[in-house]
Amino acid sequence: MADVEDGDDSLYVLTAMVMTPGRFPGVFGDDYPAACAALGLLPAADGYGLVLGQDGEGARWTVVVDDVPLVAVAIAAWDCGMEYDLSPREETVVAALPGWPVELAVRAPGVPAPHDPEPGGDLAGVVRLAPPDAGEWGGPQRRLGADEIALRWARWREETDTSEFTSPGPEEGQDAEAPAVVTHAHPGVRRALGEAHGYLESPPPPGRVRSAFASGGARTLRVDGPGWSLVARTDDIAFVLLDEEPAQVLPVGRGARLPALLEGLAALAPPES
Repeated sequence: MADVEDGDDSLYVLTAMVMTPGRFPGVFGDDYPAACAALGLLPAADGYGLVLGQDGEGARWTVVVDDVPLVAVAIAAWDCGMEYDLSPREETVVAALPGWPVELAVRAPGVPAPHDPEPGGDLAGVVRLAPPDAGEWGGPQRRLGADEIALRWARWREETDTSEFTSPGPEEGQDAEAPAVVTHAHPGVRRALGEAHGYLESPPPPGRVRSAFASGGARTLRVDGPGWSLVARTDDIAFVLLDEEPAQVLPVGRGARLPALLEGLAALAPPES
């Protein structure tokens, strides 16, 4: 835990996130510009760091800074179980937004329980952050679900019985060798795969396609579009989540066409941060 000093106020840091075209919390939007807009920010090419913590009164705050490397180093250290004093300089602070975008199970010691700052005053018109309602299903919940699958791919893959679904292949009457959209029995999945295929011809906004290192030289892909999210490994299958299928994870077999689609999408992804 560390402090972010801002005049007479201190923030007791609990966690942090990086938000760049190649890496941002999916809860905010389907792409990087949308995620920035959700926070009232311009989509800066170098991105932002989000520092979540509590002030001396226990109020929840998300402090936006432009020192992305500092925040990335802190996250890497914490992921390795190391202590790291995340103390961004005051001149790097871009905005201080009331609330947190996700639920946190931790709290700062010695201050009141986490609560939202009182409205009014300097907070009039400022974006107020709150975690998505776990009892509902929509874009934020769908993207968070896809993020979770990407994070815990091995567990989801192990629990998926590939004999329960048909690998996508050419539709009747189509040339199996001709480049075409991956097909699937579920109409919503067909739509998602078709729109993802369209990204190869008309690149989407930054962040719609993201790629991360995976074992064996493969890549883990996170792809989003209107009402759908896709998670895949370039050497394996894919999973699709849809707004119209609450809390359902729909697997897509490799077949003859999925590998080419995934490799094409991986080539579109911006560099990792």
